[in-house]
Amino acid sequence: MSAAPILFEELSCGDRVLMRVTLNVPATLNSLTLEMVDQLQAKLDLWRNDESVAAIFLEGSGEKAFCAGGDVQALYDSVLATPGGPCEYAENFFQREYRLDYTLHTYAKPIICWGHGIVMGGGLGVMAGCSHRVVTERTRFAMPEVNIALFPDVGGSWFLNHMPGKAGQFLALTGASINAADAIYTGIADRFISSELKEEVVDQLRRQEWSAVAATNHALVRHCLRPLTEQSVGKCPGGQVEPHLGSIATLCDGDDVHEIIQNILSQQTQDPWLASARDSLATASPLALMWTYRQLTETRLCSLREVFLAELVLATNIMRYPEFAEGVRALLIDKDRKPAWRYKSTRDVPPDVLDSFFTAPWERHPLADL
Repeated sequence: MSAAPILFEELSCGDRVLMRVTLNVPATLNSLTLEMVDQLQAKLDLWRNDESVAAIFLEGSGEKAFCAGGDVQALYDSVLATPGGPCEYAENFFQREYRLDYTLHTYAKPIICWGHGIVMGGGLGVMAGCSHRVVTERTRFAMPEVNIALFPDVGGSWFLNHMPGKAGQFLALTGASINAADAIYTGIADRFISSELKEEVVDQLRRQEWSAVAATNHALVRHCLRPLTEQSVGKCPGGQVEPHLGSIATLCDGDDVHEIIQNILSQQTQDPWLASARDSLATASPLALMWTYRQLTETRLCSLREVFLAELVLATNIMRYPEFAEGVRALLIDKDRKPAWRYKSTRDVPPDVLDSFFTAPWERHPLADL
């Protein structure tokens, strides 16, 4: 396999082509670097007006992951290099990553994402933006950012707020892991297809008589995927979100964020999924829980563009504050799982400190042209 971080393969389909794009860093579970973001953005910009390119098939290298998120090590190094001030690499990464995600969400041509294995953080941001999102029996989604003092970004403020009931809020606060059935139920995936049929999907896509009309090509993609989806029905695992939606509603029925968190933490449950979610929340940064809840609340009625603008304000301010570096240190660097969070509980977070994360740190927003 080539050492290039992203592979671009042109598959001939008569007088048009299907572009096969492979995130190719299996050693890091295909985690996104700034180089990878820029390469993918450049190709999407190039293909946008290239009539020979009919559709795009996006996958991850290896069997473990589509994409486990952004390259947190690089973000951590950037933050440590300029403590308390602008972090050039980290801030550029978020700006260009969000621009890429917005491009995916608004792209006219079909983009088929093969979301096999781990799909977390930035990987979920990429997949959520694609027009045809396929999951398999080994797909595992999570947005566990609160455990490293971040928040569910990359459009999370959009797709979490559009999930049924309080599911999005619950997943954001707990970082709970979900599977293929959950992804389809919550709207972040479209189809379940057994992983053994992957090459059949590609082969069927190559056989299509593609058009110059995007809407026609989207219909062709659905025509390809539909029978393979029907063939895979019996292999889809049982979900967690839909069966627990009543419990989630009860737990998230609080007068404020503090009460919701207390509801989740005080559960006396034998249910393994709810217990795991509770235990995950117990280790999260209280400050991150506060800004995550506020971000979801304030963007509930926002447009997709407004969501990305708001997320960049919050992400940039987080990079300039020490909580994130401490979270990464404890969970991923030293791995002692003993973060020294700035506040012991959400009730200890001063309102003015929380407010500061939602104040734009620049005169002109870097994504104003979205």
